[in-house]
Amino acid sequence: MKAFRTIAIVAAVFAIALLAASGLGTRAGAWDFRTGFTLLRYAAYLGAAAAVLALAALLITRPRGGALAALVGAVVLGAITFGLPYSQQLAARSVPPIHDITTDTADPPLFVDVLPLRADAPNSADYGGDSLAMQQREAYPDLQPVQLSVGAAEAFARVRRAADAMGWELVSTDSAAGRLEATATTTWFGFKDDVVVRVRPAGAAGAVVDVRSVSRVGRSDVGANAARIRRYVSQLTGGA
Repeated sequence: MKAFRTIAIVAAVFAIALLAASGLGTRAGAWDFRTGFTLLRYAAYLGAAAAVLALAALLITRPRGGALAALVGAVVLGAITFGLPYSQQLAARSVPPIHDITTDTADPPLFVDVLPLRADAPNSADYGGDSLAMQQREAYPDLQPVQLSVGAAEAFARVRRAADAMGWELVSTDSAAGRLEATATTTWFGFKDDVVVRVRPAGAAGAVVDVRSVSRVGRSDVGANAARIRRYVSQLTGGA
């Protein structure tokens, strides 16, 4: 029975290590993101098995002291290792398989200075047209142009401050053209998503701000670009 407990505990520790490595290795360039996803899937399988084994060991052997704590920890680690990828899978199923999101689907902001950085990216920076726009409107109807009751110059200054607050890597800022371009890097896998923010005058003393966020890799962004735009708009309007 001791060996049974040991197997469950070792499997749980290995599963959580594999979970961490799947993203961190991708971020470090040790392997392709597809390999990272494969490791993530195996980590989930192993985590589920470890949790079941540890739970069975708890029920069968009724351990005490350190053995009890170790098995409870194995159940928790296994559940976490299975739960994180599974939650991502559920999120992916709940949104359309798109990766180009904008507040203006009729006239999306265009990338200029970011384009050389995307030269080898599998995903194009060209907008997908009506089909993409329709999928976005159905999934994210809340994403709309942002109206500010300040002039374009002040609006652009706020746009820059909000981008800094988001922690993006600025690529270029052109106040005359009303365009800011930046790159956002995800925490775990280190995916690069590019952002362009456009400012246009609106009326005598107002401005309209549009944001577009596009992933460099992956067919689906699992809702990441829409979430990023929401956080940015909140940052922008919260400082208004």
